[in-house]
Amino acid sequence: MKKENKELELSKKLEYIGLNLDEIPETLKLVEDLQFKPNVGLDEKKYRQYRFVSPKEIEILLSPTNRLDDVKEKYSKASPLVSYLIPNNEENAERCEIFKNMLREVKIEEIEKIEQDQQALNKKIPFKVRYPGNYLWQIYYSSASNKYFMIVPTEDKDYSTFFYVLKKQIEKKKAGKVFVPICNADYSKELLNKTEIQSLENYLWLFTKDWPSIYEVYDKNEKVSLQIVGTTEVYGKIKSEYKVKLSNKIEATKFFKLVKALFILQSELPNYYKFDTQIDKQGSLEFYYEGQLLQYDDLSDWVNDQYKKLLEIQKKSTKENSELKEKLNKLKNQSEELEMEYLSKEKQISTFLECKKTFFGKVKYFFKYSGKKSKRKEEKPKEVKQEKVKIEKEEEIDETLKKQYTLDELLEKGKKASEKETELKNTKMDINALKLKNVNLVKKIENATAFIDEIDSHKKSIFEFWKYSNKDEVQALEEGEEEPVNVKPHSKVFDYEEDFDEFGTTMDKIQRDILSKEELDSIYLTTTNQIEIMNKLKTNTTEPKELDKWLKQIKTDLKNEKDMTEEEVVDIFGGLSEDTRKVKKLANKSHREQPKNKYSILKISKSIKTVDYKVALNNAIRTIDKAINKNQLGQEISAYEWTEEENIDPNKINIFNLDPEKEIEEALKATENTKINLYKMNLNKGINAIAFSNCVYFDNQNKTLPLGMDKDTRILTKILDTDIQLNSKKTVRVGRLEDEKDEASKLIIKTINILEYTVKPIEENTEK
Repeated sequence: MKKENKELELSKKLEYIGLNLDEIPETLKLVEDLQFKPNVGLDEKKYRQYRFVSPKEIEILLSPTNRLDDVKEKYSKASPLVSYLIPNNEENAERCEIFKNMLREVKIEEIEKIEQDQQALNKKIPFKVRYPGNYLWQIYYSSASNKYFMIVPTEDKDYSTFFYVLKKQIEKKKAGKVFVPICNADYSKELLNKTEIQSLENYLWLFTKDWPSIYEVYDKNEKVSLQIVGTTEVYGKIKSEYKVKLSNKIEATKFFKLVKALFILQSELPNYYKFDTQIDKQGSLEFYYEGQLLQYDDLSDWVNDQYKKLLEIQKKSTKENSELKEKLNKLKNQSEELEMEYLSKEKQISTFLECKKTFFGKVKYFFKYSGKKSKRKEEKPKEVKQEKVKIEKEEEIDETLKKQYTLDELLEKGKKASEKETELKNTKMDINALKLKNVNLVKKIENATAFIDEIDSHKKSIFEFWKYSNKDEVQALEEGEEEPVNVKPHSKVFDYEEDFDEFGTTMDKIQRDILSKEELDSIYLTTTNQIEIMNKLKTNTTEPKELDKWLKQIKTDLKNEKDMTEEEVVDIFGGLSEDTRKVKKLANKSHREQPKNKYSILKISKSIKTVDYKVALNNAIRTIDKAINKNQLGQEISAYEWTEEENIDPNKINIFNLDPEKEIEEALKATENTKINLYKMNLNKGINAIAFSNCVYFDNQNKTLPLGMDKDTRILTKILDTDIQLNSKKTVRVGRLEDEKDEASKLIIKTINILEYTVKPIEENTEK
């Protein structure tokens, strides 16, 4: 009976694909010499070409290999399909059984799915070009015979694409075309050669921090385009999908030359050039410099403008450096005079210490140095002799401007300008170092003079002299080190990827100590859908009967999760829903704690009234207001919130995300509006905030809860009564696939207005 069912199923599948094993179509019996020579060294997993190919033009070969085997092995062992259909000898009889087994493995639904996918691909090529299951198409092209062929590895398990092609070949009607990657095919060099494409990959990585995928895509008319897809950072760590489509050689050459030129400039002159990437309304990649869009056709004018700017930098630096060198020369001469005077003081004290040993020595010292004290006071400082140090005058730059400059000339000018700026910087640092040195010498001389004035009444050594004369020395900088002037020390800049784990652990530990269970329960409610109605209550914007709808909904949610047959079930068990001995996992860390329950916290039951529901929410709001005042940020952090509204209402319970990527993802899913606002809040140290750490999501009765923020990346922040200042505004576009799991889905592009604010405690502002 089982065997009969299998044979019946096989017959059904043969009928579906239209194949009669007793009457093999003549078209399947035709075998041509493919004369295929595999491209050695090409990665079989990396496709370079996608084409529309008619299934009727594809010759089918079956090979007793696996799809991941080397192409040489697969091709050398491959045999025409007809040898698997006609059992005219013992070997072919075994092959026929293999074919039948393959047919038994495949499901008709899988073949139908291939057909549906290809119908969609015929209407529109996916944004990312590749699509789910593209690897199943083992289609090759032989340039020698101008023939497409398909190698079907019999050791694989998915044969849907093979039987789809076979079905189309048997059909008498027109088969249409399939959009497939061509295996073992290199770039055709029609638009850019292989070396240029490889270079382009490297160039784009510098700007996007992501390796692009570059494909040659042939349309139904065999017209080729070069399509580049990848992701790029459009603002901080916020990334966007992009695709550049180059339809002809002129477009491809222009794009390549533009990217190459910008790559060279940013690599060779990083002090002057840093190019930003954005996407346009179609999702293509754009390059900006200081807010200016750069295009190849405008590049020559831009190079001229940049040459002039660098020339001005060179001239200005040269002139300023020449003026400062005169000042440096004076300081050097002054330093020499001061050093000579200080050495004379040192010599005097040495002489005294030697002469005081004998009576005649004291007499000698008296006649040599007595009376000089009054003279010393009346002496005027000697004029610094300018001829001591020769000043090298800078050569004046008198350059006749040309009509057009090349990239090479711009690089040369950039290097010269950089040299002059470095020389200027070094001169400034040398001046600062000499200023400090001279200040210390003056102090030393003053102290030495005072020491000598008291030399007769004190018995001091030369070491005491050095100690005394140096007692007011200002901490010196090494020569060449720049002197900081009025520099306010900065706090460590918060980096989400680097610092989030440490931040979460610190906040969780603090919050467990300072917040009560009631406070943590109330805060938990803000992580649920109750935050919306809580904010409406907090800002007095609830509409009539709105609370009734919310209560009805939460009762429905509870009923779906749990049978409310017992009136007091929530009161009896509180937050307990499971056995407390049961071990759970949180970010691969074991614990035995219970997750918090919004129904239990709000005491939702079958008989709860709207007034009781409102009281519970208002109590939670008051508890949160009290709790948030207990905790302040110990460092500066950046947090984000998206909204369709024009402003953030500080009277609400404000929740910000530390991960900008997650906030953008949430915005893209939550609204169909193509324009949204993203607020970046730079929260200073001391701002009241509570992190949605593990203790917010779980009770910790057993004291086994791991420290950290393993469930959430958001924080609850109080920005009411703070000093909020707008820093900047910027507009970017972000593209995301409609379905991230489906590479064939369309790209959704949204315009994001990014408003960056600094939020400071009012106390900090008052102190200033």
